[in-house]
Amino acid sequence: MSFLWYVCLTKQSLSLSNMKKILSILAAGLLLFSGLTFAKDKYNPISSSVYSLGISPDAVASGMGDLGVATTPDVYSQYWNPSKYAFIESKAGFALSYTPWLSQLASDIDLAALTGYYKLDDKQALSGSLRYFSLGEVILRQMLDDPGYSIQPYEMELDMGYSRLLSENFSMGVSLRYIVSDLMSGDDPAGRAFSADIGAFYKKPVYFGRERGSWALGADISNIGTKISYDGGNTNYFLPANLRLGTSVCYPLDQYNKFNFSFDANKLLVPTPKDSSDYGENISPIKAIFTSFSDAPNGLKEELQEIYWSLGAEYAYNDQFFVRGGYYYENENKGNRKYYTFGAGFKMSMFRLDASYLVSQSQSNPLDKTLRFSLAFDLEGIKMLIGR
Repeated sequence: MSFLWYVCLTKQSLSLSNMKKILSILAAGLLLFSGLTFAKDKYNPISSSVYSLGISPDAVASGMGDLGVATTPDVYSQYWNPSKYAFIESKAGFALSYTPWLSQLASDIDLAALTGYYKLDDKQALSGSLRYFSLGEVILRQMLDDPGYSIQPYEMELDMGYSRLLSENFSMGVSLRYIVSDLMSGDDPAGRAFSADIGAFYKKPVYFGRERGSWALGADISNIGTKISYDGGNTNYFLPANLRLGTSVCYPLDQYNKFNFSFDANKLLVPTPKDSSDYGENISPIKAIFTSFSDAPNGLKEELQEIYWSLGAEYAYNDQFFVRGGYYYENENKGNRKYYTFGAGFKMSMFRLDASYLVSQSQSNPLDKTLRFSLAFDLEGIKMLIGR
């Protein structure tokens, strides 16, 4: 069953037993949002829980194909690679992001995020974020003529991070996360879990003629943590632990014009299911990280299919006006998310505003026409403006 069908069903009259079944499948991570045509004998997506952990929260990275592990450090780095904060130049900042999710199917599913950072000194930074994913209103009925009652399933993540420069060109960072996934809104126990991210970032100046640009490498392992349960610990599901590797090049044309080119590759670090009932119950999350590179039923060919990647580019004029584009690819046997993204932004000393738009390769993809909006504030710029 796809996530598309989940959304369609929750807008209809459901029996309580069927609703629990649907939500338990969502908790297992089986409700992927492909909604596309695939070969049933080859389609074998990886299952994980807490669906919202895989949604890109900000409009900057989303405008470049949903990538960000090695891009220019900014206020949104917490989700992509917390180690980048050690390179950020401003003293402190925060941002708000909003995404109407699957808006072609429902009007009340959305993701909201608050992100911020504070530089302790030239080498250290603290960061944090709060994400809230609402699945909208769901009506539960025992029978079709029953007036029923409404619930509002949601997922929430709160995390704190620390990053530090270890040399002039290299930094590392960690973040700790507390997760709540309440899919029955009080009817069943909410799932709760803890996880951690570990990131590394290398950035080196590079000269293109007389103009100084840069080259960067990034790596991040996210959602290393406990399993999550929705039935008091009887059944446990994996968090979407993920390895993200990437590189980025800043190419300046002159003093005012520059391009940024970026590439990210991702691999989920959870077991590949052997069949539809295989949730990896007997494998610990740490062991799963190591076995995930060699457990695909069809060997190396299927392991390579589990790598999804993004390409992105950004044009910046005077570090104030931005135009972005990107492409996201996931193999058809692992989810079949393939789409283009476009974005634009405007930046001043005290704030920046960004937006992105998604265009799917397939018209049946419910992600098509997804919009994201982000508004960021630089506290140093605000302080300077007030002090005038």
